[in-house]
Amino acid sequence: MPIKILMPALSPTMEEGNLAKWMVKEGDAVSAGDVIAEIETDKATMEVEAVDEGTIGKILITEGSEGVKVNEPIALLLEDGEDASALEGSGSGGDGGGPKADAVAVVDASSSEGAKRPPPYDDGPGNPPSPAPTPVPLGSDGRRIFASPLARRLAAQNGLDLAALAGTGPHGRIVKRDIDKALAEGIGKAAPKALEAPKPAAAAPAPAAGPSDDQILKLFEDGSYEVQPHDGMRKTIAKRLTESKQTVPHFYLTVDCELDALLALRAQLNGAAPTDKDGKPAYKLSVNDMVIKAHAMALKAVPTANASWTDSGMLMHRHADVGVAVAIDGGLITPIIRRADEKTLSTISNEMKDLAARARDRKLQPQEYQGGTTSVSNLGMFGIKDFCAVINPPHATILAVGAGEKRAVVKDDALAIATVMSVTLSTDHRAVDGALGAELLQAFKQLIENPMGMLV
Repeated sequence: MPIKILMPALSPTMEEGNLAKWMVKEGDAVSAGDVIAEIETDKATMEVEAVDEGTIGKILITEGSEGVKVNEPIALLLEDGEDASALEGSGSGGDGGGPKADAVAVVDASSSEGAKRPPPYDDGPGNPPSPAPTPVPLGSDGRRIFASPLARRLAAQNGLDLAALAGTGPHGRIVKRDIDKALAEGIGKAAPKALEAPKPAAAAPAPAAGPSDDQILKLFEDGSYEVQPHDGMRKTIAKRLTESKQTVPHFYLTVDCELDALLALRAQLNGAAPTDKDGKPAYKLSVNDMVIKAHAMALKAVPTANASWTDSGMLMHRHADVGVAVAIDGGLITPIIRRADEKTLSTISNEMKDLAARARDRKLQPQEYQGGTTSVSNLGMFGIKDFCAVINPPHATILAVGAGEKRAVVKDDALAIATVMSVTLSTDHRAVDGALGAELLQAFKQLIENPMGMLV
């Protein structure tokens, strides 16, 4: 029976996507790992690849189609031994006589992690992974077992425990041939499940707060407005930040940092940058690059602040992975500098320039903007003196950076002029208490005002 290829969920928050381009046509044979389409999400354009092998029997969604819902059939895949006659009665929906809807034959091929999804806490509050048509198998440690939908279905039909099988598909995914092998060798039989007590019904959701759309439009009955529909990115931003403010107990700490020593070191390092044959310097450090480094080193110096809250326990991160807010058309995205505390300033600078450029072109891969342990939001270039940023779960902190400006300061009981930058740390009080947040800010201030410490 033909397999339905469904619109994949390429990120935890994806609800729909645009089918930008088909890389195959009807009648083409595909193998596991072959790129079959390009999908535009709310944040990036990504390639997807086939998980199962077969022949593209019918394309249901034409390229260029927008607003295709996650798990909506986009094509039909004929398995070995099937021909076009198997497509009779098959369609893009319905249950009668069509192919089974629990076979998803695509995964993200542009990520080095392939089909691997972030742990549940990376999805952010209220953003669980999109529901699969069949239950997602979990191992004894609660982690997801990656298997093709066809393999999951066959395992369920034959009583196999997927946790006992080794996958030979892309990125270790369990595929049909692994099930066939297990059945032939008689391994992986699942133990009978104990009866579970029925779970209590979920509480009814609280009514939405605030005025309705109709109530708002009534305030502008003269028609002095134009409705611009929300795109996927704006909906995602609105949902995540609203839930962050509603569910994460924020508190804020502000400190002023003198920048004169940092600006002098920055000028010295940029002046010493090697150049290529065209005279282009190998790097050009910005203040923001040095802020990223200082924040990462401060988290390593105060490791108990490098944490994420979960109901089951505190996640104590081994590395300082710093997300940096980048404004793009229609919203913002937060690419991540991984292990920023271990990288040189020149490496951070060049990596940040590359990530920011690809973010504006919506070419980032999911692993480049998902996860992380903290964030930096810098509005200093717009002349903003100070502000409070909203925490981006699963992070427990975000550093809001204002403009460096000449201010009167007192030194040795006398007035002096210094370049001062105000920074505000927003903190999840469940994970980082006041004194701990203050300790983190003091470590950051020490590095900014004594920047040679970032070169060690």
